[in-house]
Amino acid sequence: MNLAVIILTYNESLHLARCLESVRQVASEIHIVDCFSTDDTLAIAERYGAKVHQRKWKSYADQFQWGMDQCGIATPWVMRMDADEYLEPALVQEINQQLQSFPENVTGLYIRRKVLFKEKWIRYGGFYPHTLLRIWRNGKASVEQRWMDEHIVVNSGETRMLKEHLVDHNLNSIHWWVNKHNNYAIREMIDLLNIKYRFMELDQRLLGSTNGQARRKRILKEKVYSAIPPGGRALLYFCYRYFLRFGFLDGYRGFIFHFMQGYWYRLLVDVNVKEFEAKLAGDTSAAKLKEILKNDYNIAI
Repeated sequence: MNLAVIILTYNESLHLARCLESVRQVASEIHIVDCFSTDDTLAIAERYGAKVHQRKWKSYADQFQWGMDQCGIATPWVMRMDADEYLEPALVQEINQQLQSFPENVTGLYIRRKVLFKEKWIRYGGFYPHTLLRIWRNGKASVEQRWMDEHIVVNSGETRMLKEHLVDHNLNSIHWWVNKHNNYAIREMIDLLNIKYRFMELDQRLLGSTNGQARRKRILKEKVYSAIPPGGRALLYFCYRYFLRFGFLDGYRGFIFHFMQGYWYRLLVDVNVKEFEAKLAGDTSAAKLKEILKNDYNIAI
């Protein structure tokens, strides 16, 4: 096995053992980049033989790129995993059988992800299949430096698609989920404000990547979604997902997911955007935007 796996953690004792149990079947190195967890996350990591690195959090993209650069990875292949994800047995078998057979010009591998919400596989609403570049040749990729919706992008070579799946299945309560998305809303707000005001450099490498699905979504977000008035776009997006993309076929738990993630969360982002713009008082300079982020949100750009 010539694969290293990087996992970012903060208080992930609920999920980490499940994740490590699956990835240790394909990985010769496991690196945990931890943001000073206060539960038994580190004890679990050490029990599975993972190498633990601790670092203060700035953003997901910054933390993950640091892990890629500073963990001393020696394997020819690298994989990204989240602590609340795991590999299905068929994917474990596929990776072990095929990883070393790809020619040198293949530098990235896409994997299909299933999202489970309250034990329900979300199959409709545009959520499946969700393809992500999760395995790449060491030194041939980097993370988009964005505040939200960052992707791994290969800098040369070709990519292939694996057939099997990894699973995103968070076991936390809905209270935790709401708090998580409340924090996400600030990151998404920064992303939308930057699309509109361009107060910091916008990493656009994904637009030149081979991931057609991700590239298409990014274009729709920046060219279409961001141009629709706040508030109205959240409703339109929910209706698109729930009715036009058949989200209603996911049943009651699917309705909760599509409503909360596709409408409530998007509306929360827009409320934050409007609140932020009111503070600008007509001054849309980069200095003013960064000043508000620093003073009101404790975010230094």
